[in-house]
Amino acid sequence: MSFYNRIGNASNRFQGTTKKVLCVCSAGLLRSPTMAVVLSQEPYNYNTRAAGLSKEYALIPVDEVLLHWADEIVCAESWMAQEIEGMLTTFGLQHKDLIALDIPDQYEYRHPELIKMIKEKYDG
Repeated sequence: MSFYNRIGNASNRFQGTTKKVLCVCSAGLLRSPTMAVVLSQEPYNYNTRAAGLSKEYALIPVDEVLLHWADEIVCAESWMAQEIEGMLTTFGLQHKDLIALDIPDQYEYRHPELIKMIKEKYDG
C-alpha cells in the first residue's frame, strides 16, 4: 500500500509545472545534493531531488518512485547514467531525459569548483 502512496505523491499536482530533476551520484551526499542546489536556483529554478546509486551508502537510494517522479535525471558520471538507463528500461520509463556530467568524486559538498563544473557542463 505504501508504494502506491509514494507513486501518488510523485504525481502530486501541487508540485506545479516546473521541471522535476533527479540528481544522482554514488551516495547522494556530495555531488548530487550540490547539483540539486545549483539546478534549483537561477537561471533554472527546477524542482530537484538528490539520490545515490550505491544501496550500501546512499541515504536516499534511487528507486522506481524517484525515477517515476523525475522529468529528467542528471548523473554525476557516465557509468551512473548507464545504470539508470537500465533501471528506466526495467520500469518502462525509457522516455525520461538522461544526462551525464562526468564529474569525478573528489569534491566536498557545495565546493566552489564543483558548482562551477556543474554550471559549465549542464546544458538543460
